[in-house]
Amino acid sequence: QVSLVESGGGLVQAGGSLRLSCAASGRTASSYAMGWFRQAPGKEREFVAAISRSGDSTYYADSRGRFTISRDNAKNTVYLQMNSLKPEDTAVYYCAAVVSWTLRKNGYEYDYWGQGTQVTVSS
Repeated sequence: QVSLVESGGGLVQAGGSLRLSCAASGRTASSYAMGWFRQAPGKEREFVAAISRSGDSTYYADSRGRFTISRDNAKNTVYLQMNSLKPEDTAVYYCAAVVSWTLRKNGYEYDYWGQGTQVTVSS
C-alpha cells in the first residue's frame, strides 16, 4: 500500500517551466514503477511519462524533449520537470504507482493514484 501526494502545480506563462513532485508514503517508492498522467477538462486522461524501478523512462510523444521524469528513491519522490510549456499542457496532473519492475504506459495498469495537481499555462 502506498499513498501519493503531488505538488508543484500552478500558473505559468507559455514557454515557462514547472517541476512537479510526487511524494510516496507507506511502502518504499523504490518498489514501484511510477507514472505521470494528465486530464484536461472535457478530455480523457492521457499518459505523460513513466519510469521503471531501475530508472528507465518513456514519454508521450508530445512530452518527449520537453519533459523529464526522474526519481529519488532515498526521498521516496518522483519528479516531472516540464519545460517549454504550452497552453495545451494545461490539465490536472496525476502521479500513479504500480508494483512492477518495468515501466507502464496505460492508466489501467496502475494501482495507486494521487489526488492531482493543477497546471495552467497561459498564452
